[in-house]
Amino acid sequence: MSKPKSLVVLSGGQDSVTTLYAAARETEVVGAVHFRYGQKHAIERECAEFHIELMMLAENRRIEFFEIDVPAFEQIGHSALLKNGGDVCESHPTLSHLPASFVPGRNLIFLTLAAAQAMKIGATQIWTGVCQEDYSGYPDCRKGAVLTLESAIRQGMDFPDLEIKTPLMYLTKAQTFALAEELGVLSDIIQFTHTCYNGVREELHEWGYGCGECPACQVRKAGWEQFKREKEGADAS
Repeated sequence: MSKPKSLVVLSGGQDSVTTLYAAARETEVVGAVHFRYGQKHAIERECAEFHIELMMLAENRRIEFFEIDVPAFEQIGHSALLKNGGDVCESHPTLSHLPASFVPGRNLIFLTLAAAQAMKIGATQIWTGVCQEDYSGYPDCRKGAVLTLESAIRQGMDFPDLEIKTPLMYLTKAQTFALAEELGVLSDIIQFTHTCYNGVREELHEWGYGCGECPACQVRKAGWEQFKREKEGADAS
């Protein structure tokens, strides 16, 4: 039985790259889409393309890498993740219960555009690394939002076979590291992904590159330490 064809939403961060390899285990990945929306750090795109090239070499086949510009978010300018967008360690200027790194509407728009791209290339699954267990609790990363959007796209695009896959939805960051190890790509995830909100690429920690101070680095560091503790406990038992 042939595997379903998939398109992966690939930012170049730890979660999206881990999702890429998880998708490759269960589907035929025919493409990955990277969105340029005025985010601060171009290194994300370099990491995304690196892993597509790595996968093509490993599997000896073509995987299309799409880049889609979404300049509207930069025009709106309502997030610290955007250029000149402020301090990522602060609260969001409008939604004070969320971090300043929240980009309102981002994942809803990304998944809708990804669905249109998937339809064009004959993929019926979209894989995305959104995770409601992450520290941020972004509302557009929660399971309810994804399921609702999936239903709307199926109806609004006449795309009844579409599935949005979220393999990390209920995983902790430690479990995401464990999944990367299970997939045989832990070292590549650590060295060739970018998650730091401040874009620091000069220092490689055990858990990856980053400033070590921003919320994203803190979560990644804590997840790595938990992953190590759990691994040591399992090895000792």
